[in-house]
Amino acid sequence: MSAPILASAWNMTDQKAASVLIVDDSVVVRTVLERIIAADTRFAVAHKTSNAEQALAFLERERVDIVLLDVEMPGQSGLVALPAILKAGRGARVIILSGNCEEGSAAAVEALALGASDILSKPGRGSFGDQFSEALLSRIARIVNPTIPTPVSTAPVKLRSFQHGRTLGCLGVGASTGGIHALGQLFGGLGEPLGVPILLTQHLPPSFIPFFATQLARMTRLPVKVAEQGETLRPDQVYIAPGGANLECRRARTGNVLVTLTTERAPSGSLPAVDPMFAAMARSYGPESGAIVLTGMGRDGTAGGHEVVKEGGWIVAQDEQSSVVWGMPGSIARSGLASALLPPEEIMGFVAKRMAVTA
Repeated sequence: MSAPILASAWNMTDQKAASVLIVDDSVVVRTVLERIIAADTRFAVAHKTSNAEQALAFLERERVDIVLLDVEMPGQSGLVALPAILKAGRGARVIILSGNCEEGSAAAVEALALGASDILSKPGRGSFGDQFSEALLSRIARIVNPTIPTPVSTAPVKLRSFQHGRTLGCLGVGASTGGIHALGQLFGGLGEPLGVPILLTQHLPPSFIPFFATQLARMTRLPVKVAEQGETLRPDQVYIAPGGANLECRRARTGNVLVTLTTERAPSGSLPAVDPMFAAMARSYGPESGAIVLTGMGRDGTAGGHEVVKEGGWIVAQDEQSSVVWGMPGSIARSGLASALLPPEEIMGFVAKRMAVTA
């Protein structure tokens, strides 16, 4: 079966500059950000303001592509205002930009869970150098223009068959940019537990992982933990790849499947990476492997996805419309590995209706 999905393309020679709204209570920071963005012809500052209330008023009148949002501001904080800004933005992507969103902060993870696309720490006053400028512009670019421009194709994406009544032994989930919010929607769509272990790799710096585990536990009724070397995989437990290690597994002589943590960087460059997790799951569970690939840039998950399909397992990928970046799921789709392309809130229901589950 097939679905008419158009390949994504965004070329600065054909499109107008992406518009940016700056929301920060510091006039110095607003001025610096405007100067950085104005120096890059790919982007244009649509407006800058000092508080969330004025930002919301502007978004009611105008549309932008990107909102740079400070967390701590007079009146409504950026974190409190984030859901309203996302709604008023009508598709605008939000990058949290604050000294209070250092790597590993609970506020950063909460912002990502609420729907922010990315975060970036502001340096100290007087420290807005080339490194910060490059980091800011690269984050904007990868969200607005997530893939290398390619000719638009009308060729349909071919979907693999998904037989009803298949046995599920383990579920693997991979995500990157925009993934924490998508994971909330994914687990929110889970009715009755599936009765299998769930392995999860989300691209995050190591210092984020404890806060991410806490946040994810609030999003699902299932117990959540950071995976530990050698532990036995158990049904209805979510295992998160720890920072700086790949989450893999192996079947022991007893028949139990054990966690194996590895530190070899995958060809995708990510650590933790989705590819080795999927490949190990395919080796351990064979045709009882199920995989889900959510929003994220790059191709991580595709090589491992080939192993899942080769062993008789299946993959469901997030659709383009609901993805912050349709890189990872788009690669799965274009490689002919996906059995379905769905928004995250529909994926668990789709799987549950088609699977017979084994502990």
